[in-house]
Amino acid sequence: MTEIAEQTVRPMAPAVERFVLHWGDMGGRWGVNRSVAQIHALLYLAERPLTAEDIAETLGMARSNVSNSLKDLLGWKLIRRIPVMGDRRDHYEAETDLWEMLTRIAQGRKERELDPAADAIRACIAEAEGDDKVNPVAQRRLEEMGRFVGEIERWYGQMLNVPPPKLMQLMKMGTKVVDLLRLGRKGKA
Repeated sequence: MTEIAEQTVRPMAPAVERFVLHWGDMGGRWGVNRSVAQIHALLYLAERPLTAEDIAETLGMARSNVSNSLKDLLGWKLIRRIPVMGDRRDHYEAETDLWEMLTRIAQGRKERELDPAADAIRACIAEAEGDDKVNPVAQRRLEEMGRFVGEIERWYGQMLNVPPPKLMQLMKMGTKVVDLLRLGRKGKA
């Protein structure tokens, strides 16, 4: 029978602890459960895959809270299960590619927030068409909102196809892009 040496969980370095706590606070501002965000931060900075028990011990959380939080993170595809030879427990590691992480978060938020809103707006527009009881102002504003949401959906689709190095170039250009757009307006005025 092979013995598996228990890996002890080391205490977090102060900078790591600060990041985990801050990420948890930020999660709350983004509508993410604090525990979920803290676990994500811990896994993101971890040097090796961690078990649920490691996470619970390190963060001082109930095992059930860790388990539910891991399910949320798996659902967002921000972490993955990693097999470890000789250990039957599940081990977890975070996605560390920042662009991939951002893309997955954006995709998840779009699916959970934008897509249902867009569907509801389209249904309202369809229902309002030809209904004499809907005043022209409401009709026009619904249609404007529908066009606006459609533009956001198109922009999102386009951004998914831009390679990360090109997006980084665009971000680094910063106000130069805004200035270029202003020049374009001056030329047309």
